[in-house]
Amino acid sequence: MDLVRSHRTQIVKQIASNLGFDFCGVSKAEFLKDEAPRLENWLKKGAHGKMSYMENHFDKRLDPTKLVPGAKSVISLLYNYFPEEDLAKKESSNYKIAKYAYGKDYHHVIKNKLKTFHQQIREQIGEVDGRVFVDSAPVLERQWAEKSGLGWIGKNTMLINKEQGSFFFLAELILDLELEPDGPIKDYCGTCTKCIDVCPTDALTPYHMDASKCISYLTIELKDEIPKEFKSQMEGWAFGCDICQDVCPWNRFSKPHKEEQFIAKETFKNAFHKNWQDLTKEVFGEVFQKSAVKRTKFEGFQRNLDFLRKS
Repeated sequence: MDLVRSHRTQIVKQIASNLGFDFCGVSKAEFLKDEAPRLENWLKKGAHGKMSYMENHFDKRLDPTKLVPGAKSVISLLYNYFPEEDLAKKESSNYKIAKYAYGKDYHHVIKNKLKTFHQQIREQIGEVDGRVFVDSAPVLERQWAEKSGLGWIGKNTMLINKEQGSFFFLAELILDLELEPDGPIKDYCGTCTKCIDVCPTDALTPYHMDASKCISYLTIELKDEIPKEFKSQMEGWAFGCDICQDVCPWNRFSKPHKEEQFIAKETFKNAFHKNWQDLTKEVFGEVFQKSAVKRTKFEGFQRNLDFLRKS
């Protein structure tokens, strides 16, 4: 083991812990040769639906040195978003919103932490170049997290951490800094198929997601009308979906997050419990200010609610 690389890696992981990241793993920045045929096959099948952007930057998705010239390491990070209170289980609401969208948009919260992370690495190790990512560039986040030993990609295609399940945001730093890589861990899904059995739209087969059938895709990514074939299959989800995670046995180990910015505001809870009856463009802007739900815009969210009401 290279003592210098080992010491640098310890510094990096301590910074991650100090900034509130729950888990940190390291991979060598290299071409993901095993993922190339999988990604190509997934795209050929049209499993990405109308997310045409997934067809772009094929090489960059597989090779971090195309994103960061001279890259030596990929630092993968997990940041918990599991809430103290699961609003989707409240009997007072007919409509559900994925847990990740309860509070402030994670892109902003985590991006700021990543910038601080990079700055502290420079302060403690020296001049280090690179880029930070949080669901904002062609990076195969789950594959890098798996490669760095933070978990395995389960049958629901989510990254599952053995200690705390799957309710995490993923983020990365790709740097020109040599670090001690971690190795992957084994797959612990076993014979369990709960996620597949419970998916109401049949979007899942083992280790494969047909995104064009996924409720999260239909309520967020799809900009057209939701196909009529999904009526009565949405189970009340107005933005995103947590079904395949909620039934995963590994999520019995989930712990409530400690990030104040991810806590749902009272305006959000009140509108939620009123089933969005008073929703106007102004109310939408107020309730979802700085929220990931704003991604659908008012018209998209209203489309989702109308589809559910007619189902």
